[in-house]
Amino acid sequence: MTVSVALPMLNLVPGAMGGTETYARALTRLLDMSRVDATAYLPVGAEGFSGGVPEVIVPQVKAGASTAERLGTIVKANLLGSRLWGQWKATNVVHYPFTIAIPPAPRGIARVVTVFDVQHLDRPGSFTHIERMYRYATYDAPVPKADLVITISEFARNSVIHYLGIPPERIRTIHLGFDNSVFSPGTETRENFLLYPARPYLHKNHPALIKAVELLRRQDPDLRLVLTGEGLERLGELPDWVERRGLVSIDELKRLYHTARLMVFPSLYEGFGLPPLEAMASGCPVAASSAASIPEVVADAAILFDPNSPEAIADGIERAFSASADLVARGLVRAEAAGGWDRCVRAHEDAYLDAAALVG
Repeated sequence: MTVSVALPMLNLVPGAMGGTETYARALTRLLDMSRVDATAYLPVGAEGFSGGVPEVIVPQVKAGASTAERLGTIVKANLLGSRLWGQWKATNVVHYPFTIAIPPAPRGIARVVTVFDVQHLDRPGSFTHIERMYRYATYDAPVPKADLVITISEFARNSVIHYLGIPPERIRTIHLGFDNSVFSPGTETRENFLLYPARPYLHKNHPALIKAVELLRRQDPDLRLVLTGEGLERLGELPDWVERRGLVSIDELKRLYHTARLMVFPSLYEGFGLPPLEAMASGCPVAASSAASIPEVVADAAILFDPNSPEAIADGIERAFSASADLVARGLVRAEAAGGWDRCVRAHEDAYLDAAALVG
């Protein structure tokens, strides 16, 4: 059986959506078109994003990253709903990979929504009042109307059940994958630096990590910290032993995983968290936060620490230094067990078939 799927991604801002963008890109590239006849609907400026499925560019919509631009995108996309419905007559399933259901699917078509996390409900203090109101209206509202909700971890699934009251049987947990054709062990010599690949969002916890490294440098003054990710200038003035690399290429990220003494992941909140798996697959030992979904993702292949305490982070890093050989071995096993994007995408195809049966 082949199921016809529409993938509206009219709120896509290429290069500005982090792990959610990586997820959607992998999904469009790896869908088995013998099982799923999919079409992506994209805003102006996102041409070519869907490498593996046909795409329709909606000329009236140009997505933007600011709250005002995002609201404008929603208004325009919803006004276009009836026009797109005409193209969805033979569609069995509409899947919203970026959660926001624009335009809403017409009756008779199964609705699938991916929810990466509900951090605005779990940690409201991490958001401004306007950001919270935006998420309440645009993230929370589509979820109860979905025939099937996809979440990316059991942690996220439990949060969706708790905060949004979605019946458990309507939620499917599908762990994210990573590009196992790219991330693999290298032969480079490891250097005396810690790597943290993350944008400077509040929950990413950069200040606590920097304080932890400052503590470690009392015994090892040559230890450095390397940060990658867009927007790192927002961290303000930093010590000279902290390197801001900004956005880096995949080749440069691979090199950093191959040469870092340790990848540290001190995040306070993650719906999933891909960097630990990428690091493990690259043969880089990992020390990570014990918060949210992170223990679920890393299993027994990382040293865990309390991310709220710089002293605890420093202690976790030291323990990881001592256990680095064991962590490398465990990490490779964990990464292989977690699987790449292909496993994740096959599970999405199964979810589409099940969702279509619900309304068929």
